[in-house]
Amino acid sequence: MKLPIYLDYHATTPVDPRVLDVMLPFFTENFGNPASRNHKFGWTAATAVENARKQVAKLINASAKEIVFTSGASESNNLAIKGVAQRYRDRGNHLITMATEHKAVLNSAKHLAQQGFTVTYVRVHPDGLVDLDDLKAALTDKTLIVSIMAANNEIGVLQPMAEIGRLCHERGALLHTDAAQATGKIPLDVVAMQIDLLSIAGHKMYAPKGVGALYVRRRGTPLDLVPIIDGGGHEGGLRSGTLNVPGIVGLGKACEICRQEMPEESRRLAALRDRLKEGLLAGLEGIHINGSLEHRLPNNLSVSFPGIDLPTLMGAVSDVALSSGSACSSGKPEPSYVLQALGVPEEVANTPLRFGLGRYTTEEEIDYCLGRVVEAVKQLRGMSSTEAA
Repeated sequence: MKLPIYLDYHATTPVDPRVLDVMLPFFTENFGNPASRNHKFGWTAATAVENARKQVAKLINASAKEIVFTSGASESNNLAIKGVAQRYRDRGNHLITMATEHKAVLNSAKHLAQQGFTVTYVRVHPDGLVDLDDLKAALTDKTLIVSIMAANNEIGVLQPMAEIGRLCHERGALLHTDAAQATGKIPLDVVAMQIDLLSIAGHKMYAPKGVGALYVRRRGTPLDLVPIIDGGGHEGGLRSGTLNVPGIVGLGKACEICRQEMPEESRRLAALRDRLKEGLLAGLEGIHINGSLEHRLPNNLSVSFPGIDLPTLMGAVSDVALSSGSACSSGKPEPSYVLQALGVPEEVANTPLRFGLGRYTTEEEIDYCLGRVVEAVKQLRGMSSTEAA
């Protein structure tokens, strides 16, 4: 076992060696531009891109023509939300989302609100699940799009996408989901779940940074979006710019690997996650598991340690790479806006540790992390008791 241990797989993942292997030729030998239609270099690149498009589509039960390559999920989220709002503005001016969404969604909604759109933030239950009754009540004939993430990036909670899709389509609204954390971790079926737009990030699933995709439904009446990048009309006019061929090839391979290995990998990671959870609960009193345990990513555990200074705890276990899941400003930790939306006490919202397990996490690493965290929390509590006395 090598130190430090990496348990921040929600932040990013290492590139799988199998992904890197298929990418490498496209940096050197097969370096052509897929838009070059008159020679073999361009044809080879274009063929590779179309093969990757099929691999991405197959993972989410889409067709290849419904996949638009982007730089990542933030761009995909912006294109989906702003693109729909601008294209169909004559039909309505209402958007629905949740306060627990990624900032790429929340700030896109905020941007549109400044342009005269109305944004509704539906209620979230204390376990992180959307209030479906509140969503149903919020939908109107003016609702253009609902954006609800498939899996939360802090607490790993999985939303009931099929039920959400049904409610949206009953009122004629489109459903977008930020699936950056969910893609490759859980089964996603855009047809069965009635999803119209879905955002993917390569670096969350063992592909490189700087590449992603947006699924744009073409079944029935094809969706049209106003692009946020203008140029030469690449990607069906939805995303201009020379394609990142090595990254796209890597994303395709990563999707293929996830599709083949997801069931076994999910079982293994869930078992390791539960080993960590049970060890923490057995070793420490007064801790708080954040979010639903039943509806959760297999590789996620979010735990709060009320009464503990979080930066001090993270410093005490610096040989384990973890995330607080909360923003920092001027060096002062701020409460997690996700946990605040769940209505948890301040001491819970102030002290979350996010454990993100991944493809290369071992049982030995989990046991080491468990021992270090339990030891550190007990030591810090002991110091607090001494100071109080």
